[in-house]
Amino acid sequence: MKPTLSIALLLVAVTPALAADPEGCDKFKWPMEKEIALLTAPSLPKLAAGAETPAAPVAITMTLSPIAEAVLPKPPERQQKPGSYAGFVRANVASAGLYVVTISEYGWIDALQNDSYLKSNSFGGVTGCAGVRKSVRYDLPAGPVILQVSGAAKDTINLAITPASH
Repeated sequence: MKPTLSIALLLVAVTPALAADPEGCDKFKWPMEKEIALLTAPSLPKLAAGAETPAAPVAITMTLSPIAEAVLPKPPERQQKPGSYAGFVRANVASAGLYVVTISEYGWIDALQNDSYLKSNSFGGVTGCAGVRKSVRYDLPAGPVILQVSGAAKDTINLAITPASH
């Protein structure tokens, strides 16, 4: 195969992966001003794995461990890449409703309650938005909820929990 044709085929194969997420803070599926402000604030509180977050709306810096060493309440729903990082925090949802869980970098978010995975309402991700990468909406019942992040590229990630502004 000629080198030019090989490069062209490679570009065609890679383009859908690169185009998967839109670019820019204004390209999220719902308004994100509140989450962007929270996640880009200086000096977010740092929480170790398993710690409890303050009440929503809140943003924290979460400490993660290498996936091979991470102690998680349940295995992530998505298969993890070797060398990635994972961790979890506990949140107490004061009143049932639609909540947005947003992270600063690429990662997978699982929400757990009563030892069961909660299904997301919707999700979206963008590139090129400083401090914000992925956002997932969950209908959360009142009570304790565990938020697991996995598949992260480094040992810390910023995470925000906010009530959704429909």
